[in-house]
Formats: sequence, C-alpha cells, structure tokens
Amino acid sequence: MARAMLEYTKTILKKVSFDANLFCKEVQKALQRLLPYEIEELKVFIQNLVMQNPELNQCLIYLKS
Repeated sequence: MARAMLEYTKTILKKVSFDANLFCKEVQKALQRLLPYEIEELKVFIQNLVMQNPELNQCLIYLKS
C-alpha cells in the first residue's frame, strides 16, 4: 500500500509540474504523507524533475528539512 502512495505522488507531481506553486503544494503534502525511506526516493525523483523543469527549483527548499 505504501508503495502505491509513492507512485501516486510521483504521478501527481508529473501532472502539476507545469505550475511551480501547485507543484510546491503537492510536495508539501507528499512530505506529510510518505514514510521516511519513501521521502528519500521522492527527493531523487524531484531533483530529476527539476533538471527537466528549472522553474520548479524554488520547491527544493521543502526537501532541505
């Protein structure tokens, strides 16, 4: 079940990557819902997505904590 939530989160983040504000909100939600080891995997995913969409760079601040 937990793995499904991570995959669902990745799907949502891909779909909202056109809007940096919406993307940041979804990142915040994901950080509250996912388990610590899933958050580490999500960080790698988000960093790769930011490389493709540099405007999402402002959302990396949520991953620092």
